[in-house]
Amino acid sequence: MFDLLLVIVLPFAIAFMFGRLIGRRRQGHALVAVMALLFLAHTVVSMQAEAHGNALLPAGVSQVASADNPGGNMEGKELRFGAGGSALMTVGTMGTTAGATDSALDSYTPVGGAGAFVGILLGEVSPGGEGGGLCSMLVFALLAVLVAGLMVGRTPEFLGKKIRGPQMMLVVTYVLTIPTVTLVLGSLSLVVSSGSKAILNRVSTA
Repeated sequence: MFDLLLVIVLPFAIAFMFGRLIGRRRQGHALVAVMALLFLAHTVVSMQAEAHGNALLPAGVSQVASADNPGGNMEGKELRFGAGGSALMTVGTMGTTAGATDSALDSYTPVGGAGAFVGILLGEVSPGGEGGGLCSMLVFALLAVLVAGLMVGRTPEFLGKKIRGPQMMLVVTYVLTIPTVTLVLGSLSLVVSSGSKAILNRVSTA
């Protein structure tokens, strides 16, 4: 818990600092609230999924909590912390750029693993890295302001500044860069033999 606190305290603090720097603390509080909500949502879902165990494990594998077994899906988990504690550490840090983990992601249930990767797929905004999460949240805020402005027929504004074409071009470029790079490199990994073997976790017997 202390290790996880050290990982996430600075990203949350930077969002508070943003509100103070612009002289609108409520804006900083709103960003922190969204970050915290996302963080809690995918972390709790993953912890619950791992605590309920894995139905695909053999019947002889005990997943019931006892004096010798913390219970849940313990495959690839840290025995000292149990399934829930391991998921808390892993999923909690997936929303940052730390990448710290104390369990094997390959051993998570589908729902538990999804909770871990949601933080990455959202662009690591809950709470994100040291400043990176704040930047991504501001980009999402600009997109939300644009959509809201289009719905009501007004020129979108954020923090008293009008959002026009040049700003939206930068926002769209930011949003599309990571998916484009990921898709290109992911596609290349499927056509290269060494990449496909790594994806399928194949081990050569030669």
